[in-house]
Amino acid sequence: MNGFIRSTLALSVSLAMIATAQADEFDDMDPVTLRLAHVVNEQDGFHLAAMKFEELVEERTAGKLDIELYPNAALGDERTLLEGMQIGTVDMGVITNGPVANFLEEMAVFELPFLFPSPEAAYEVLDGEIGQELLDRLSEVNLKGLAYAERGFRNLTNSERAVESPEDIDGLRIRVMENPVYVDTFRELGANAVPMAWTEALTAMQQGTIDGQENPVNVIHSFKLHETQDHMTLSRHTYAPALFVMGMPAWNKLPEAAQSVIEQAAQEAAEHERRVNAEMEAEQLTALREAGMQIVEEPDIAAFQQAVTPVYEQYGEQFGDYLPRIQEALK
Repeated sequence: MNGFIRSTLALSVSLAMIATAQADEFDDMDPVTLRLAHVVNEQDGFHLAAMKFEELVEERTAGKLDIELYPNAALGDERTLLEGMQIGTVDMGVITNGPVANFLEEMAVFELPFLFPSPEAAYEVLDGEIGQELLDRLSEVNLKGLAYAERGFRNLTNSERAVESPEDIDGLRIRVMENPVYVDTFRELGANAVPMAWTEALTAMQQGTIDGQENPVNVIHSFKLHETQDHMTLSRHTYAPALFVMGMPAWNKLPEAAQSVIEQAAQEAAEHERRVNAEMEAEQLTALREAGMQIVEEPDIAAFQQAVTPVYEQYGEQFGDYLPRIQEALK
C-alpha cells in the first residue's frame, strides 16, 4: 500500500471516528425538528447549501436533529422568514444579505459597489474577524448568524451595446433593485437607474421600455435573459452574501453539543455552495455565449471604481468603522 493511500485511509478513519464520537454525545438528547426555509427553487445554490447542511447535521447528531427543508417561499418571503425566526414560528433559513441588512444596517456594508475584487477576497473578510463580528451582532435583533453562503457577484446586461467603461453606460435605462445604494451607484455610472420589482423588469425588457438590468450570472441564465439582452459585462459591481441564520428562540432551546454541530455544518455547507456556484457559473457563461450573448470579460474596473466614489462618501459613515476596516483588510 503506498503512502498516499495509507494516509487517505487514515484520514477517512479518523473523520469517521470524530463523527461517531460526535453522534455518541446525542444518545440522551430528545429528538428535535428544525424547519429551514428559503425563497428559491430546488436547483438554486441556496437549496444545495440547505441539503448539504441537512445531511451533515443529521449524520453528526445520529438523526436526533432532523432538518426539514421548505424551498420556494413556502413559508413566506425573506423578510417574513426573518420575522418568523425572531418570534420562533420559523427556525432557520438561507437568506439573501439585503433583507438581513434591514434588521442590522451594518450588514449592507458588504454590498457597496466594487468593494471586493474577487470571490476569494470576499470570503477572507466574511470568514474572518469582521464577518464573524457582524454574524455575532445579529443576536441584537434576536437572530443567530451562523455562516455566509452567497448569492454572488452581480453583473450588467443590456440590449444596446457592449459596456467596457462607465462612458458606455451613459443614458442606458437600467433596472435596479429598490435599494438606494443600487440606485445611486448606477446614477453615478451615468445610467438612467429605474428601480422596479423583478417581475415588472422581465416584461419591461421584453417591451424595450428598459435597456438592461444587473444580476448574478445564475439569474441571467435561468431567466434566459439572452433572449432580450445581447450584451453582458462581467462588471462584478456588487457582491451579495447570503446567510445561514437561525432564530434565537430555536437556538436557545438546543444543547451546546447540537449548537456546535449546527455552526460547523453551516460553515461547511456555505463553503460547499460557493464551490458549486463557481462551477455552475462557468457552465452558465459558456451556455450564454453559445446562445449568442456577447460577453465583456475584462471591463475597466478602475474607471468604474473611480466613478462610484460619491457613493462611498454618501453611505460610508452609516456603517461605522466597518468600511475602513474592510478596506484595510483588503490591502
